[in-house]
Amino acid sequence: MKLVIQRVQHASVHIDQKQYSAINNGLLIFLGIGPKDTSEDIEWLCKKAVHMRIFNDEKGVMNNSVKDIGGEILVVSQFTLMASTKKGNRPSYVQAAKPEIAIPLYKLFIQTIENYFEKKVQTGVFGADMKVDLRNDGPITILLDSELRN
Repeated sequence: MKLVIQRVQHASVHIDQKQYSAINNGLLIFLGIGPKDTSEDIEWLCKKAVHMRIFNDEKGVMNNSVKDIGGEILVVSQFTLMASTKKGNRPSYVQAAKPEIAIPLYKLFIQTIENYFEKKVQTGVFGADMKVDLRNDGPITILLDSELRN
């Protein structure tokens, strides 16, 4: 399972030219799910994301988490994070979980991150053609891969 975490001033998801969800000051999390991912991967990633200290404290030092600042979280499924670019110029997506595996894990990820965050998070729609707008703050972008635990 892979996450791209971006510290944002604001982010939103549009589907069919209508705003579906939006946040201010928080984390935009893109989620890629592989066929071998488990609930253990979800637990590790959710705990790490919610407690990651990438927001400034009163001294301007990145010492606060999204939870500490009372921020918001937007989670967007993105199978392209699982792309393999090893051969040729056309990415292969065979490392992305099929919907029958990915959808339950996506739902579990949402439930788990809400448990750690202790409030509702905003989401996209699994499998939808989404337009994501964001203003990256910093810029701060963090990659997490549960397989590497980095």
